[in-house]
Amino acid sequence: MKIVGVKLIKKKIIENKKGNIIKFVSTKDSFFKKFGEVYFNKINNNKTKGWIFHKKTNCILSLIYGNVIFHLIDGRKESKSYNKENKIRLNSNSKNICILIIPKRVWFSISSREKDSLIVNIIEKVHSDKEVFKKNKIKNYFIKN
Repeated sequence: MKIVGVKLIKKKIIENKKGNIIKFVSTKDSFFKKFGEVYFNKINNNKTKGWIFHKKTNCILSLIYGNVIFHLIDGRKESKSYNKENKIRLNSNSKNICILIIPKRVWFSISSREKDSLIVNIIEKVHSDKEVFKKNKIKNYFIKN
């Protein structure tokens, strides 16, 4: 079973002989509610960042370069997919450029499978340490610092 509310949206690639153009987010996109801030997250080769849990904001993520695996666990007790897991792989070398939407209160980790990977994340509110939980272990999954 997939986690309720997690979405993978394929983005249109405008081909150009000098370099392709990919539209990331527009205010016309139905998944885009409002802008809080945007940040980039670099994950080093064979490293994993996580576990991350946003209490009040959804994450709108896309892979800039590299090859990553998102591991997701639904932390919403009222959800039909509570405690269910998904793994989603994104690869910047593919023709399928996507946006991954992770709803608030879904735990996630990000593992890089190349020398370096870079992800962009738009969140609906300005980052606050009070709004985010981070843990090294969820269920039986342990992430070394």
